[in-house]
Amino acid sequence: MTDIPRLHPRYASLVAREKIVVGINKGLTSQQGLIAQGRGECFDYFVGEKTTASAQEATKIAAAMLLTAGQAVISVNGNVAALAASEVADLANSLDIPLEVNLFHRSEERVKKIADHLRAAGAKKVIGETPNAKIPGLEHARALATKGGIYDADAVLIPLEDGDRCEALLAMGKKVIAIDLNPFSRTAQKATVSIVDNLLRAIPNLAAQVKELSTKPRPVLEELVGQYDNKEILAAAVREIQSHFDKEAAK
Repeated sequence: MTDIPRLHPRYASLVAREKIVVGINKGLTSQQGLIAQGRGECFDYFVGEKTTASAQEATKIAAAMLLTAGQAVISVNGNVAALAASEVADLANSLDIPLEVNLFHRSEERVKKIADHLRAAGAKKVIGETPNAKIPGLEHARALATKGGIYDADAVLIPLEDGDRCEALLAMGKKVIAIDLNPFSRTAQKATVSIVDNLLRAIPNLAAQVKELSTKPRPVLEELVGQYDNKEILAAAVREIQSHFDKEAAK
């Protein structure tokens, strides 16, 4: 990875870009992943490159939802593997749930590389190399799923996700937790819980919330989930973006 001065004002963004480039060179990430990363980085500027209050609230509810799920799973694509393999591995291990590799631009070679990369990062349960089910309503490779994983789960964490698969998972009756910096995206608008935050902040924050809430009684967690309104969180996220714009314009 290219040496980037830690004092550079764009340090975090530049490191993330380099991780994606490294991911492409390793065969983890598709070239289209560069476009997705750039789009997300743009929206990270919009939120001020920080975790907002609305994102913190959504993250807390997401943790409660994962802790109360009968069967949860984390979906991993190439960008997630390149950016946060160890972070998603730690989160999955703490919840004792699998990571399932699921790709739009799928090749069996790339799936294997991502699965091996996740295992090398410490993940104890990695599936998706031999899908044995299909998500109804999808015609592309993201329809492929695994029984005992995404196909059977009642709660699915989908970082950096396609909107049509989000909708398809919801149609199957699943609760869907999205990490998406764009509050206007179809994924964010449709998900059960939308964390409008950078993946590199959201996953560690989610892991911290899982640890904090793990000692709470189940009825308390279920009440948190039951009272949550994702539309309110998305509206708050938009207001936070507008507030950030106003502050920048006033400088």
